[in-house]
Amino acid sequence: MTSTERPPRPRFVGVDTYADPHGRFTFRYPSDWYRFELEHGLEGVMFSPERENPQTFFSAWVRQLEAEAVAEDLPLLQNGIADGLAHLPECVVESSSDDTYGNLIKFERIYTFRDGEEIRKRKVWIMYVAQWQIVLTYQGRSPEEWEYWLPMGNYAFALFNIPPELWFATDRDLTKKMGLPKKDRVKRGRAKDE
Repeated sequence: MTSTERPPRPRFVGVDTYADPHGRFTFRYPSDWYRFELEHGLEGVMFSPERENPQTFFSAWVRQLEAEAVAEDLPLLQNGIADGLAHLPECVVESSSDDTYGNLIKFERIYTFRDGEEIRKRKVWIMYVAQWQIVLTYQGRSPEEWEYWLPMGNYAFALFNIPPELWFATDRDLTKKMGLPKKDRVKRGRAKDE
C-alpha cells in the first residue's frame, strides 16, 4: 500500500542576508543552508540545503561587462539567452518574461533540462545593470525537489536587492543614455523682456 500523504513543507529555522563584498547586491536565504563557492571562476556564492551533493541550490553571481547594456540591447540579449538554453540537453522552457526598467534589463526563465541521468528544474533571473551582469539561479535536483523547496527559492528572489547607486546608473533620465528621446522644454513664467 502506498502512502498519499505529502511530506511536510520545509520550514525556516532562521534567515541570513548575503551581501556581495563589493556592494552590488544582497539577498536573504535560510540560515541552515550550506554555503559553497562557485566553480569556473564565477564571482558569487551558492547556498544549498544539501551538504554532500548540492544539486538543489540558490546561487548569485556577477561579472563586469565590456560595455554598458542599454534597453535597445534587449533583442540581441534575448537571442543570446535562447542560444544558451538551446545547448542544454532536452531543455523545455516552461515560462519566460523579459522586462526593462530604464536601462536595467531583466530576463526570467523557468525550465527543465537533462543533466546526465537526471532532469533538473531551474528558475533564473539574468539582469543587466549598467556595466554588470547579475545572474540568480534557483535549481531543484528534480522537478519534485524544485516544488518542495520553492518557498525558500522564491523568498531569496523576492528579497534580492541592488543598491540605489546601481538603480540610478540605469535611469535613462539621469544618465542620458543613447536612444533617449529629447523632451521639449516647457517654458515657465514670463520672459525677461515682457
